[in-house]
Amino acid sequence: MSVFKAYDIRGTWPDEIDTDLSYRIGRAYAAFLEKGPIVVGRDMRTMAPEAAGALIDGIRDGGLAVLNIGLCSTPQLYFAVGSMEAAGGIAVTASHNPAGYIGFKLCREDAIPISADTGIREIEDIAKSSDALSVISPRGTVEEIDTLSDYADHVLKWAGLQRTVVLASDAANGMASHTFPAVLRGLTGVEHEGLYYELDGSFPNHEANPLKASNLLDLQSLVVQTGAELGAAFDGDADRCCFLDEKGRALGNDVVTALIARQTLSEEPGGAIVYDLRSSWALPEIIRECGGKPVRERVGHSFLKARMREHDAPFGGELSGHYYFRDNWYADNSEIILLAVMGMLSRSSVPFSVLADEVMRYPSTGEVNFQIEDKGGALRRLQEAFPHGEADFLDGVTLSHGDLGDSDWWWVNLRPSNTEPYLRMNLESENQSLMDEKFSEVVRVLEASPEAS
Repeated sequence: MSVFKAYDIRGTWPDEIDTDLSYRIGRAYAAFLEKGPIVVGRDMRTMAPEAAGALIDGIRDGGLAVLNIGLCSTPQLYFAVGSMEAAGGIAVTASHNPAGYIGFKLCREDAIPISADTGIREIEDIAKSSDALSVISPRGTVEEIDTLSDYADHVLKWAGLQRTVVLASDAANGMASHTFPAVLRGLTGVEHEGLYYELDGSFPNHEANPLKASNLLDLQSLVVQTGAELGAAFDGDADRCCFLDEKGRALGNDVVTALIARQTLSEEPGGAIVYDLRSSWALPEIIRECGGKPVRERVGHSFLKARMREHDAPFGGELSGHYYFRDNWYADNSEIILLAVMGMLSRSSVPFSVLADEVMRYPSTGEVNFQIEDKGGALRRLQEAFPHGEADFLDGVTLSHGDLGDSDWWWVNLRPSNTEPYLRMNLESENQSLMDEKFSEVVRVLEASPEAS
């Protein structure tokens, strides 16, 4: 399987990605972009300095100047590209993957992502060719720049706390350990208790993936023990954030999208809110109730960001925990969404759990994974088993039966993952018994057992 993925480049070190390939990727990226300067930053993984060094050599041998910002989160990399008006940037990170992985997230000017459809395939072709070893004269320069303080000041533009908020968070030994303390230093009105704020690319406490329920157990205990009003769990490169309410209950990220969409539309009436197709039907319903325009998009940050630009959308969210902001170059940022949620709570007379319950209107399975070899066959079986529903193929297959307001409406989406060897399923319905019934039927059709979360 190629390390050149749909949204980034990612693989194990050093058998799938080594210094030679890192160099070739840098050289190929320079040939693809043809202009600089290029911002490069890296996460805390043990091999990241070596991979970043080889990548920088490749970019410089391609004749482009490099702005090396060193240790950084992915949102910090996006900020550096946008604020310094660089031609592009690369974050050397494997996000939430286990310790043995390394990777590269690529963008161009204004933090516009480079995906398989917009450049990764061309970069792969160049990296595998002899051209990736040619050196252009004069060689590009390199300048080391510290952007952490400026990044924190940028994030703090979203601070608007009207009273003290009690927060518990888990950095998972990832890059939030580097950036969030800098944000906190400039933030008044927060009482904070944090877990695992030591940078450690071996992830000694748990995986840096907040979508897995097992990775939230320590934070859930901390929320209850400290009487926090909310919990925030970051992923490895700190571009995602997942939330717990004051009871320690994990909230779906479409719930948070709905709450912040409601707040956003009170400030920008009639605006567009972009969301991914796995989200609850309650989300577009709430957006319309608030006078906004719901815009449904397929899964993936490059698609959400492009759609937001098209509609000048002030905000967007994905079920995966990526939240996007127009005034942040349409890029995802875990700390901005955290400040937005804390600001919302500081203005509320009721706790987070009550606010969440207001928008959790319909029972859903959340995202369920199935490991199935014949993915195409599984998609066909699903369509054949439920022939009377309305089908669309924006991302995998979505089958909708009935409309909101009907007593027996339900929908299911089944799509191949772009990052892992899974089929992912989301199912929602009008009531719990119907949801349970249809979930059992879908599992039988797929002829596979769901993976444990």
